[in-house]
Amino acid sequence: MDSTLQQITDRIRAATADGTALRIRAGGSKDFYGESLQGELLDLGAWHGITSYEPTELVVTVRAGTSLAELEAALAEKGQCLPFEPPAFGADSAATCGGMVAAGLSGPARASVGAVRDYVLGVTLINGRGELLTFGGQVIKNVAGYDVSRLMVGALGTLGVLAEISLKVLPRAPAQATLRCAGIGQQAALDLLNRWGGQPLPLNASCWLPDGVAGAPRGILWVRLRGAVAAVDAASVRMSADLQRCAGVVGRVDDAEAEVHWAACRDQTLPFFNAGAPELGLWRLSVPQTAPVLETPKPVLIEWHGAQRWLWAPASARETLRETAAKAGGSATLFRAPYAGEAGSAGRFHPLTPALQAIHRRLKHEFDPAGILNRARLYPDL
Repeated sequence: MDSTLQQITDRIRAATADGTALRIRAGGSKDFYGESLQGELLDLGAWHGITSYEPTELVVTVRAGTSLAELEAALAEKGQCLPFEPPAFGADSAATCGGMVAAGLSGPARASVGAVRDYVLGVTLINGRGELLTFGGQVIKNVAGYDVSRLMVGALGTLGVLAEISLKVLPRAPAQATLRCAGIGQQAALDLLNRWGGQPLPLNASCWLPDGVAGAPRGILWVRLRGAVAAVDAASVRMSADLQRCAGVVGRVDDAEAEVHWAACRDQTLPFFNAGAPELGLWRLSVPQTAPVLETPKPVLIEWHGAQRWLWAPASARETLRETAAKAGGSATLFRAPYAGEAGSAGRFHPLTPALQAIHRRLKHEFDPAGILNRARLYPDL
């Protein structure tokens, strides 16, 4: 075993023996996400590097501490990418591949290409007993029985310390185009996105931005197309005509400007993502794409063709927002808590049903019986 990995394993075994809680961290770009940060720091920053990359097989294996920027640069050299566009939360971010998988967050293209978990082929991890375990592999057919590797996606390190991750990658699309429509209402935008979703169109990403105060009926709709050149060109003409029937100003955006916009949408650097008041938190409402306009106290930004809706509201609006999301068949999460200097805030994730809570408890006990890994990061009592 590599000496760095051995040190990590020994640290976990010692912590298990004396009941010391450990906080897993590499780049720290997502320290804001989750319930709380507890325990002694277990730094994975030294455990980095791309250990295997087969461009012809569309598979790459990386150590958890590998920077996301390093991986994306290596893929770009071969004309490939991570299609789910993981957010780095800033151009100078220290985001790592381990954090990408542990947080399970995806970018603007998620509704069209799938989420992080859809591209995880296998993982090697260290559980709470200090055991090095391998699940999955480097091809889909290696997955048999329960897919434990994908279970690690979104677990926020509560089930184990990720050591290596094997990912499926894809070639970059040969063509893309972004359309922008100003002055379109929220419901009209949702109706169009739902209609387009049922048609053979290369619709890759969408973003509806409100144009002002709460209750403002109109905003700006951005849509991105990706695919074959002929398909993108034909869809641009067809969708532009649809947009013109709903609003007045429609145009195809310059590629450089479009790239800036989608990167800002992915990393939450659009002006919308500035809180404006210290008591407001950023809420994420996950609902079916077909859900209508929701009654919310503040304007919303809509992504994923209607399935993800962002808004700023105080923590006191928790029950109202969760009731609104639940009525639409979804959930509400306090993504960024008010008072960013605090470690966390109880009740940030939508409550689990008793059945799911029991499953979470059993999984936590199986992988981390002493409860030392990222204690209370996912839920206060786990």
